[in-house]
Amino acid sequence: MKTPVFPYLLPLCAFLLFACGPTTASRSPGDAITFDPAKRLDDFDIAASGDGGPGEWLVSENDTSRGLAQIETESAENRFAIYRPFSARDVYVSTRFMTISGKIEQVAGIFVRYRSPDDYYAVRANAHENNVILYRIVARRWQMIGCMEVNVMGQAWHTLGIAARDDRLTVFFDDRELFVATDRRFPGPGKVGLWTRADSMTLFESLKIGSLD
Repeated sequence: MKTPVFPYLLPLCAFLLFACGPTTASRSPGDAITFDPAKRLDDFDIAASGDGGPGEWLVSENDTSRGLAQIETESAENRFAIYRPFSARDVYVSTRFMTISGKIEQVAGIFVRYRSPDDYYAVRANAHENNVILYRIVARRWQMIGCMEVNVMGQAWHTLGIAARDDRLTVFFDDRELFVATDRRFPGPGKVGLWTRADSMTLFESLKIGSLD
């Protein structure tokens, strides 16, 4: 199932960036969560929404890298690895990732202010479409609130981040600030974590979380 990005919506990217006003970096150093084969996924809840299962998440390790991989190739609407020990409203979250494969999608994402599998903010990078898009998901309905075209190479390392402070959502890609969106739909705290979609096989090397309170 393909992420709901429609060609006629893409010209809105420039308008959205203009309407949101000038960007201001809001990153926090945070704590880096690395993935240990011995601990497996003790601190994570695995979930899904819509059609399809939660996938197969495992800690993968070889001579060159180690991380949390989603390796299920059967398509699903959305898949989540929810970090159980942390919940906050104002937070900076980032990940270093590599998209491995996917015929329908090759995406990696993170989410903040997660209330349920049907209600949260998510930002994702897509190697098929070469863009980064920020979504507001309400009752499983997707609404794009920010986007930018960037070079997202498959089978290469990238970083993706989001800073949520009050009603401002600042998105980062490869250590560069991309855009700021303003939204008031989810004003309270929520969970954070990692996200994939459809048949994406994605490797997440780490998850960095920092409170902005």
